[in-house]
Amino acid sequence: MDGIGSSAPRREGREKLTGSARYVADQAWPGGIFGATVRSRCARGRITGIRFGPGIPWEEFTIVTAQDLRAAGWNNRVDFIERDQPFLAEGEIRHAEEPVLLLAHPDRYLLERARRAVTVAVEELPPVLDLDAALEAEILVGGKANLFKEILIERGDPDPVWASAAHVVSGEYRTGAQEQLYIETNGMCAQVDQGPDGPSLVVRGSLQCPYYIHKALAHLFQLPAERVRVVQMHTGGAFGGKEEYPSILAGHTALLAWKSGHPVTLVYDREEDMACTTKRHPSRSRLRTAFDAEGRLLAMESDFVLDAGAYTTLSPVVLSRGALHALGPYRCPQVRIHARAVATNTPPSGAFRGFGAPQSLFAMERHMDIAARRMGMDPVQLRRINLLRRGDRMATGQEVTEDLDLPGLMDRALADLDYQGRRAAHQRANAAGGPLRRGVGFSVFMHGCGFTGSGEKYLASVTGVETRADGRVRVLAAATEMGQGKETVFGQIAAEALGVPGELVELAAADTAVVPNSGPTVASRSTMVVGKLVQDAAVALRQLLVQRGFLAAEGATGAVAFRAAVARAHAEAGPLSCHAQYQQPEGLVWDELRYRGDAYPTFAWACYAAEVCVDTVTWEVKVEDFVARQEVGRVINPTLAAGQIEGGVAQGIGWGLWEQVVTDRGRMVNNQMTNYIVATAMDLPRIRVAFEERNPYALGPGGAKGLGELPMDGPAPALLNALQAALDLPELLEVPMTPERLLQAVQAAHDPGAPAPDRGGRP
Repeated sequence: MDGIGSSAPRREGREKLTGSARYVADQAWPGGIFGATVRSRCARGRITGIRFGPGIPWEEFTIVTAQDLRAAGWNNRVDFIERDQPFLAEGEIRHAEEPVLLLAHPDRYLLERARRAVTVAVEELPPVLDLDAALEAEILVGGKANLFKEILIERGDPDPVWASAAHVVSGEYRTGAQEQLYIETNGMCAQVDQGPDGPSLVVRGSLQCPYYIHKALAHLFQLPAERVRVVQMHTGGAFGGKEEYPSILAGHTALLAWKSGHPVTLVYDREEDMACTTKRHPSRSRLRTAFDAEGRLLAMESDFVLDAGAYTTLSPVVLSRGALHALGPYRCPQVRIHARAVATNTPPSGAFRGFGAPQSLFAMERHMDIAARRMGMDPVQLRRINLLRRGDRMATGQEVTEDLDLPGLMDRALADLDYQGRRAAHQRANAAGGPLRRGVGFSVFMHGCGFTGSGEKYLASVTGVETRADGRVRVLAAATEMGQGKETVFGQIAAEALGVPGELVELAAADTAVVPNSGPTVASRSTMVVGKLVQDAAVALRQLLVQRGFLAAEGATGAVAFRAAVARAHAEAGPLSCHAQYQQPEGLVWDELRYRGDAYPTFAWACYAAEVCVDTVTWEVKVEDFVARQEVGRVINPTLAAGQIEGGVAQGIGWGLWEQVVTDRGRMVNNQMTNYIVATAMDLPRIRVAFEERNPYALGPGGAKGLGELPMDGPAPALLNALQAALDLPELLEVPMTPERLLQAVQAAHDPGAPAPDRGGRP
């Protein structure tokens, strides 16, 4: 039986391998036409006019501007956390690549000519292009003092501690933007159907969160919910990049379909996708920590700032998670964390795997190595003294109730790498000279599973399981498959709950006309939260079949007998279904205003260790070995889980070493795969993955926790800690640590007056 704990093969794997899986760009819609977007070029300004160039048969085109929305009485604001971002700019330009005008035509080549023939005249204004300038607040981009969100977390009072502490260590750490670089670019298709009750809208696309788009479209067109339908097609990767942005693209496609009367397909090419869509938030962390003479952490103060870009999008939520992870996995009695998301005239930042935690954890894990160096301590021992244990409290006052063994987890990960032996060998070899330098480093970290605080209670997610006429059962959930294995894992969970082979379980498409709202596919929640609801609904359906007399109450039911019983039940009683809705577990208490209490129902824990080699002629860095050991509760599908870790580590290595978003006056200029450098298989080491199932989560299916975002958090600090060891540099303070920046850091170590590292126009 393909139940929990087995490496069942991917359910959608055959379609993808054979090429029969259909993506947005594969579809041919009868009578369909194509859409395109005309965008601003400057970072800030006022629109003074739109000119349509000669030589284009403009009468053949469908053209949509913000004036069309106003004339129709529609809402030109995306319905999300804040309604501040327009579907189409009107009057004001707040970032380069802001959509101004939409075009549609049956001939995609003429469409592209037409797009280039449109000129948006703009009176340019001075822009704010990075978070440092935004904090100065000379020019307001958005919100009071350019702040979208501000959070203060306090436990105790650090102020009296600094004067009496044996050691006080301060540092500033920066992380850069990062492109999700999913295999399939963003794409949508839309059509408007005329019915007896009026027009209804159907949108299909590459997306993560169908009900986010459903809500945005209903608000845009002021339609009742039942006249909006959103369907996920096969989706070639997302990593957070298709969480909030598809609402804008869906709105654009639907506007063109509504005005033209034709189905419209709008698919970005790679350059447009990279230039205009959301990225990981750049960050700056200023940390100050106090230690006693033995290395015990007495106080910590963090000033954590994210560059949110021009509109709010998901920045408040990303900031929240970043702030809640800022202390890392350490006990500290006196804590103050001040977190801010600031507005700049750059394309909005948004969701990306890890969701703020990679930024703040990078700072804390680099800081711990730097603190150890300054105090003359071993970084292993410094962590061993301070790692959380059962009964300790975190920054929000949340008590650690798991039987944690973080020192043991760390020791086992370091043993996997032979950390102590390799460190000693590298120190001897590096001292002997030569162009190559090697080092080992590690990081210890955690990731909160599920939505923060009361988020899951607010969502009140619902799933269902129903009978089918052919004797199979179908799982109903809005969670989407985007390469992570949701289809397979949900099938395994339902099969085990029903006590049947996996082939008797099918998964409904993520279609808002069919499935209930089980919440977005984000935040390491799909398996742990939605999967648990699938399990509960499946158990309830089996009990219902027993109660109705279609199944025996006792004993196992064979596949043939189960299928016959379900088919008979369906024929005699009609479709039977059971639903489950999320209920907040007892004992979880969260104060949203004071940021106190239980931030997450549970955490995944990890230690990652890396070995690097630096060529001091070219300053290229090669990662030669990597160990990823984590405690994630019960592992549902070992093969898929290992793949999630390997993929997350690959993204983390890229963010740490190579992936630099280069901008010029607020526009991304390396928006091609030829000059945005990501890790390939040739660049990556063997990634050795190990799971520990020490603390199964009682409220997860089979004891599972979330794990999809965890592997993004640990690679970057582990790599820079290894680089510090290899080069004997005092401080490496930012990522990506490209060869150019590494050379600058070496020069700065020998010449304190050397120029500061080039951040590519944006931190």
